[in-house]
Amino acid sequence: MTRSSMLEAFDQDFVRTARAKGLSEVLVVSKHALRNALIPTLTVVGLAYGELLGGAVATELIFAWPGMAHYVVGSMTSLDFPAVMGVTLVIAFIYIMMNLLVDVTYALIDPRIRY
Repeated sequence: MTRSSMLEAFDQDFVRTARAKGLSEVLVVSKHALRNALIPTLTVVGLAYGELLGGAVATELIFAWPGMAHYVVGSMTSLDFPAVMGVTLVIAFIYIMMNLLVDVTYALIDPRIRY
């Protein structure tokens, strides 16, 4: 993901301008191209974290690890609805906080984005 974003960023006008100004290749790559290429990569990583939370159910059940997903499956089989709602609320909160962290990180990486 990062590689394809970097290749796309190298074709942009601002990278050509930075090279034309005589900046070193390390500075062009790290300051100009990488900062812009990290935005799609960061988005994918943030959304993948939410998928990891959902995949924890299968992992904990297969390996018999005690955890939140193991607890929610036990609550579902015993029809303990408040426990299921509580775990769902915690997972949703973690997912929302991860998306907020990704959005705030956008402002740190890309100077064009200001909140």
